[in-house]
Amino acid sequence: MITIAIANQKGGVGKTTTAINIATAMAATGWKTLLIDLDPQGNASTGLGVAGADREYTSYDLLLDQGTLTECAQPTDIPGLDIVPATQDLSGAEVELVSVDDRTARLRKALDTQGYDVCFIDCPPSLGLLTLNALCAADSLLVPLQCEFFALEGLSQLLQTVERVQQGFNSDLGIIGVVLTMFDRRNRLTDQVADDVRDCLGKLVFENVIPRNVRLSEAPSHGMPALVYDHNCSGSRAYIGLARELIGRLPQKRKAA
Repeated sequence: MITIAIANQKGGVGKTTTAINIATAMAATGWKTLLIDLDPQGNASTGLGVAGADREYTSYDLLLDQGTLTECAQPTDIPGLDIVPATQDLSGAEVELVSVDDRTARLRKALDTQGYDVCFIDCPPSLGLLTLNALCAADSLLVPLQCEFFALEGLSQLLQTVERVQQGFNSDLGIIGVVLTMFDRRNRLTDQVADDVRDCLGKLVFENVIPRNVRLSEAPSHGMPALVYDHNCSGSRAYIGLARELIGRLPQKRKAA
């Protein structure tokens, strides 16, 4: 199983929207896909129409070793896509894990590599123990980056964190790519930030950019990904293109059906 953490310590950068739609696109191309909601807000869960509060097992149970991955994973309405939902209980895991010896490795030990081709982890907008668990469990990191000035400062901090994780916890962790989100061609600053990021990170930045799009914002309120809510909107087309790029960067452990 290929495991990809979707993280950025800055909130409001399109992280959960990216997680939902890229997971949907991967499932649609034949990859047996798992999405782990590791954000106590549970937005990825509600965005896929799954109410974590109604489930016996959630990502909290997975981290605290109170449920197996098989018990915690729930099917969604998207064929080939399962989710481990989250509730606000997950915020308590940060405190409970502090006194545990292997507190940064709980998720890695809980993941069963059988049964799924790819796993995405939607991280909270912080660099606490939840995100550290995701980075320690992941093969690689996908970074959504909003096209604004402050996002550049956040990116430099995230890169430093990745380096520390590589040195202390997960030497195999790499960055599979940076995706530019909330791209607005009418805004000159957007182009300037995009150019600066590409100058700095080169081919690490995906060619496909995610535009500001009303349909992307509307879809979660209907409990469905934008790719299902409006397959032809510009946001959905961008995520389909992003999924193609991502597949091209993945190690070819299997071929999509």
